[in-house]
Amino acid sequence: MTKARTALVTGASRGIGAAIALGLAARGYDVALNDIDRQKTELEGVAGQIRATGQRALCLYADVSDKAQVEAMVAQARADLGEIDAVVNNAGILISGPVDGLPEQVWDAVMDVNAKGTFMVTQALLPSMKARGYGRIVNIASIGGKHGAPEQAHYSASKAAVMGFSRVLAQEVGPLGITVNCVCPGIILTDMGRVNLDDPETRSAWSAKTAMARIGDPEDVVGPVAFFASDDAAFVTGQTLNVDGGIVFS
Repeated sequence: MTKARTALVTGASRGIGAAIALGLAARGYDVALNDIDRQKTELEGVAGQIRATGQRALCLYADVSDKAQVEAMVAQARADLGEIDAVVNNAGILISGPVDGLPEQVWDAVMDVNAKGTFMVTQALLPSMKARGYGRIVNIASIGGKHGAPEQAHYSASKAAVMGFSRVLAQEVGPLGITVNCVCPGIILTDMGRVNLDDPETRSAWSAKTAMARIGDPEDVVGPVAFFASDDAAFVTGQTLNVDGGIVFS
C-alpha cells in the first residue's frame, strides 16, 4: 500500500485555507492544519471533517511569524504525521488603511504574517525536504500583489514579496527536487474578502469586472493549489497563477 502524501496548510480554520485542507484530504492527503489559538473551534471543525473522510488530521496552533512557534509546529507535524510532502502557505491578514495614516504597527503586522510567515514556515521545512529530495511549496499570494487597491498598499506589498520570494526560492531548490509556486486568488467570498464585498454595489462592481461575471468561492482555489502540490506539476516551478475569474490577464 502506498503511503498517503502529507500536507501542511497554514491559516486552515476557514475560508480559502479550510477549503484547501478539505480539498487535499479528498485527494488522499493527510493534513496538518495550522492556525492561531483563537481559531481553535473552527480548526477542530475542519479536522473533524477530514477525519470523517478517513484521512488523518492534526491541529497545530502557532503564529507563523514567530520562529520558535513555527519550528515547534513543524517538529510536531513531522513527529505525528511523518515527513511533510507539501506545504501551503495560506495564513494571511488584511487590515485596510490609507498610506498617509497607516500606523507602523499595522504595516508590520501585515508584513509579518503574510510575507515573513511564508518565509518562516518554508525555512523550517526546507531541511527535511532537501534531505529527501522532494517537496512541494505552494504560496498563496493575491492579485492584490500585482495591481492592488486603495487602502491596501501594505497588503499589496506583502503579497508582492511572497511572489518575489517564491521566484528566487524556486531557483535555489529546483535542483533538489523541490518546486515552489504561487496561486493568486482574486475576489473570493471569505471573511477577509468581505472587506471588499460588504457593500452590495461594490460586490456587483467586482462581479462585473471578472470575465466570468461572478465572485469566487474558496473552493475555486482548491484545484490550482492541488495541482501545484501534486506530482502532475513536477516540472512546473517558479510560476504565479491568477485564480480570479478573469480580472488580471497576465
